[in-house]
Amino acid sequence: MSTSADTGTSAENHALREWQDWRERRERAVSAPYGPLALTGTHWPADHPHGRIDGLPGTWTADGDEIVLRATDGDRLTVDGRPAAGDPSVPGRCGGRHRLGPDPAPDATRVAQGERHLQVLRREGRWAVRDFDPGSANRRDFAGIDAYDHDERWIRPGLFRPYGERRSVLVPNADGARRGLGLAGELAFPLDGDEHTLQVAVEADGSLWAVLADATSGTDSYRFRFLRPPAPAADGTVTVDLNRTLLPPCAFADHFLCPFPPPGNTLPFALRAGERNRRTR
Repeated sequence: MSTSADTGTSAENHALREWQDWRERRERAVSAPYGPLALTGTHWPADHPHGRIDGLPGTWTADGDEIVLRATDGDRLTVDGRPAAGDPSVPGRCGGRHRLGPDPAPDATRVAQGERHLQVLRREGRWAVRDFDPGSANRRDFAGIDAYDHDERWIRPGLFRPYGERRSVLVPNADGARRGLGLAGELAFPLDGDEHTLQVAVEADGSLWAVLADATSGTDSYRFRFLRPPAPAADGTVTVDLNRTLLPPCAFADHFLCPFPPPGNTLPFALRAGERNRRTR
């Protein structure tokens, strides 16, 4: 089908314009100062019992429900916008010792070194520190996201079928470790006379999330991709727009822990829709 807004039905043109707007928002989000391209490292303090982590200023020690950062003047760190080495007379500062919980997002971190943000997070009971640098090589070299042309054929009526209880399956992650992937049901949609299903998770806002592969994976597109349909209606119906198939964060930086598709989530056809690969200069 043509992707020109001058042809096709009014509904098709509206869907095309919405998809073009979505693509522009995606590229802005990916290339933002603290977007996925800015990630230069994910570090696990438990792997460094003495607290010193190569490439990270300060010392980082896991301590139960918090992580402890100790900083000196030479580390040039700030916490909540103030020098992390601190003044021991200020309550809670402890002369450069700070107890931290998880940060909500890389652009809302408590710990920084200039423009560099050190995000604290917890995964499966383990603490981690992510290093986001707006001057990263990946961000400098980014030239956009290659995507297939928009095609109305890939907008399908879907049906979400929740499981009786949520499940977890062990799947490999991009870093080589196997971790649990929570699944809440299956998403079914028709294509060319056949029904296809994907196992999906349900996000906090009710939207769905699938990790999938297809016949193009690893050749004409990235090795696996994500799909995030909106929250289903009360009867489980939901529009499945495969034109909005996404690259996972690890397609933009090697330091993300993206899960691979669970068993059964490799579609038996070439999904020539959505994002294909990151483009570099």
